[in-house]
Amino acid sequence: MVLLDLQTLAMGFKDRFWLGFHLSGTVTEPATATEPEMTYKVAISFDRCKITSVTCGCGNKDIFYCAHVVALSLYRIRKPDQVKLRLPISETLFQMNRDQLQKFVQYLITAHHTEVLPTAQKLADEILSSNSEINQVHGAPDPTAGASIDDENCWHLDEEQVREQVKLFLSQGGYYGSGKQLNSMFAKVREMLRMRDSNGARMLTLITEQFMADPRLSLWRQQGTGITEKCRQLWDELGALWVCVVLNPHCKLEEKSCWLRQLRKWGEMDVCPLEDGNYGNELPNITNALTQSSSHSQDSLARPRRTVFTRAIEGCDLHWQDSHLQRIISSDFYMSPSYQREGESLLFNSQGQPLWLEHVPTACARVDALRSHGYPREALRLTVAIINTLRLQQQRQLEIYKHQKKELLQRGATTITNLEGWVGHPLNPIGCLFLTLTEACRLEEENCLEISDTGDSKPPVYQHVPVATGSQDSGESYLSLALEVALMGMGQQRVMPEGLYAQDKVCRNEEQIIARLQDLELDPVLVQTLRKQCILLLEGGPFSGLGEVIHRESVPMHTFAKYLFSALLPHDADLAYKLALRAMRLPVLETTAPSGDVTHPHHLVSVVPSRYPRWFTLGHLESQQCELASTMLTAAKGDMLRLRTVLEAIQKNIHSSSLIFKLAQDAFKIATPADSNSDTTLLNVALELGLQVMRMTLSTLNWRRREMVRWLVTCATEVGVRALVSILQSWYSLFTPTEATSIVAATVMSHNTILRLSLDYPQREELASCARTLALQCAMKDPQNCALSALTLCEKDHIAFETAYQIVIDAASTGMTYTQLFTIARYMEHRGYPLRAFKLASLAMTHLNLAYNQDTHPAINDVLWACALSHSLGKNELAAIIPLVVKSVHCATVLSDILRRCTMTAPGLAGIPGRRNSGKLMSTDKAPLRQLLDATISAYINTTHSRLTHISPRHYGEFIEFLSKARETFLLAQDGHIQFAQFIDNLKQIYKGKKKLMLLVRERFG
Repeated sequence: MVLLDLQTLAMGFKDRFWLGFHLSGTVTEPATATEPEMTYKVAISFDRCKITSVTCGCGNKDIFYCAHVVALSLYRIRKPDQVKLRLPISETLFQMNRDQLQKFVQYLITAHHTEVLPTAQKLADEILSSNSEINQVHGAPDPTAGASIDDENCWHLDEEQVREQVKLFLSQGGYYGSGKQLNSMFAKVREMLRMRDSNGARMLTLITEQFMADPRLSLWRQQGTGITEKCRQLWDELGALWVCVVLNPHCKLEEKSCWLRQLRKWGEMDVCPLEDGNYGNELPNITNALTQSSSHSQDSLARPRRTVFTRAIEGCDLHWQDSHLQRIISSDFYMSPSYQREGESLLFNSQGQPLWLEHVPTACARVDALRSHGYPREALRLTVAIINTLRLQQQRQLEIYKHQKKELLQRGATTITNLEGWVGHPLNPIGCLFLTLTEACRLEEENCLEISDTGDSKPPVYQHVPVATGSQDSGESYLSLALEVALMGMGQQRVMPEGLYAQDKVCRNEEQIIARLQDLELDPVLVQTLRKQCILLLEGGPFSGLGEVIHRESVPMHTFAKYLFSALLPHDADLAYKLALRAMRLPVLETTAPSGDVTHPHHLVSVVPSRYPRWFTLGHLESQQCELASTMLTAAKGDMLRLRTVLEAIQKNIHSSSLIFKLAQDAFKIATPADSNSDTTLLNVALELGLQVMRMTLSTLNWRRREMVRWLVTCATEVGVRALVSILQSWYSLFTPTEATSIVAATVMSHNTILRLSLDYPQREELASCARTLALQCAMKDPQNCALSALTLCEKDHIAFETAYQIVIDAASTGMTYTQLFTIARYMEHRGYPLRAFKLASLAMTHLNLAYNQDTHPAINDVLWACALSHSLGKNELAAIIPLVVKSVHCATVLSDILRRCTMTAPGLAGIPGRRNSGKLMSTDKAPLRQLLDATISAYINTTHSRLTHISPRHYGEFIEFLSKARETFLLAQDGHIQFAQFIDNLKQIYKGKKKLMLLVRERFG
């Protein structure tokens, strides 16, 4: 629909002619800052209140009329007296005599001789020829006379432009706003249908042809990949529009036959998208009755192929000739006589109101067709009949459940009564009924369609409109019916459909309906409707998704329940909590209790979640479950009884540790506002949830585990000292030994924690005692990773420290690595225990083995430190460690480095109390350095032979430098120069084949 403000356009008009059925004029578009003034010639033909063709000099190519055509049309509508009406040109010519006609023709040719002269001569030649085709036809054409009364007349539609536009938008693949543009074209089709413009079906046909010619369809089919989500939604709308078209209550049979042939042709093409995007037929035929068969379990390969056009094809079998249906849609006062209202009836309820017993989505498709084709009153009447039918059905289902309740509760399971869900259905039945009802109640205020500064349209405003009915004062409004039917549809227990797209569509459709429900302002009338329907849903048994017993694979109600909870809470808190707590379950992740458990016949036991591949949206569903729980926790703040109930529901129903952690964080955040005091009740709930997360993730890998542990300590600190004592005492069920010592106990004992809690001395001592006990327990359980932390935590208590040290000594010979022992040894030296550091370093050396070529090993620094420590303690300690070094280290350069350091200063410089040191440098000819020197020389000899085995010429220079260092070590011995000379002679003899290398050896060493 194009709207133009003539004052804004400021267009000028001249040469305006209204000639018969032809309007023409010259439209002037004023100059702008960037464009000069432009003048365009416009011609419009019309027939029986419809524009049938347009031309404009602007050359605009679009499916909508250009601004100049619209401007001229509006000028004629608004200023009819400025456009003089003239008879069709044929009538004017008829009134002329021969001379006048000749003068008319000659003047016309003279005025436009460059344009029409060739055509005029050609026509003259044909008229003068008696055998010409032009003389065989009676009369002559008149473009201003309009069409014959028997001719078809329809609005002008540029078919080529429609094709080009759709092709262009599809080629953009959903980018550059193309999806929005295509939806706009669909909206245009709906507008045409509503105006009963025959071009609606024509334009939809053109759009569909381009969709079917989309080259991506065959590509997706060859690759076996699904259609993209944006494209899939467009196909859904296309299929729904065709259902509307074929269900036109006043279409001709030949039109329907033509559409059916076309739809079948498209549906038989290999590339035609399937209805559910994944499988063949998961929903029953559109014309089936409401009763369902057990075909859902059949193999999908055996099902008939259902395409996006299948429902429209099935819709061609439907008709509007049923007399009961005709009476329903034609009158607000169609009622059964009062004397016939006793007993059962398939046509009326007990109040005499008409029912329409048809497959619900099909009945709703009829409503959509009536609404789409411009029959809003008829659509409303059929909607009311459908709702009355659903109410009766709901009432009978409740009666059935009352008789089966005891058996179902004992069994704890039920079968799915609705294989076909109404939410997420291709025909969108609930959305259709809701829109039909709310449109009748929409208050069209002034400027209500204006766009706000932020670009968002204002939410709609509704008013109660009484239901037009034959019964006296029903007290119902279309608005309350809209709420009621939305709640009935959303609360329907239904099986989760197969396939990613179908499941995603369920979620999206649910969110769309809830978004519309949130636009309703709940007044007392709507609150009453809400309460009544919620009670019915809770009592609905297996027919309701909120009933006591549901099927394992029924669609969860979390999103729906979150809306209901928020809407009900201000009006009936007890009902709100009862409903939300009932909805918390997620049976697909649970297993029923053993059959022998009669005390809790329908109790559900949680198991390790098994990710069913069929449930593609399980992650989203679990997050919605978490959102529902978070909403309840927030609302229950300060109410210990309700918080405890919600906590139990969370612990029973939520199986994802990350989601429970999120809930714990949410509760903590709400409980500790920045501008007021903490809420103790909610803080305790946050702590309990945190503790559950710790237990759940203790034995499983979780990349957020460290974050979770740190958060729990923060939460426990906020709760108070008793919470900290509790987690320290029960650490083994919550943390690993490493976490307990390095994160938990260390944080609890930090200065910041003591300041935060303002602890007195007895409280500090109690915490310290618990931390030391924890440290020792962890050190016993995992000495490799916890010994150092335990020693650190026990520093201020002599007995505890000694115990921790003994644990390290006991574990040193069995489970600890040299790296761990060296680390603890360095810590001991740092704390002032050099002899203990020496003992641990000695133990570490027994675990070490450095090969001849490991001259960059990370442990070298530790070995050098250990030898330096021994040397500083005295000759005895050095004598004790050198045999260990000789045994563990075979790398010549490391040994020579140790030897050099030991000869530079006298031993015993650490000054151990009670010891006397000579202060003399140690000789390499005497113990203990003699043993080290011999080992170093031996290591150089062995390393030399090893290197020569695989040496390459590019390493010769490096090898000569290595021998130079070896000579320095050899010369430390009394007969070192003789040993080295013999060593070189041996090399020359053994490796005489390496001539170039031996030449270099002779040059350097003789």
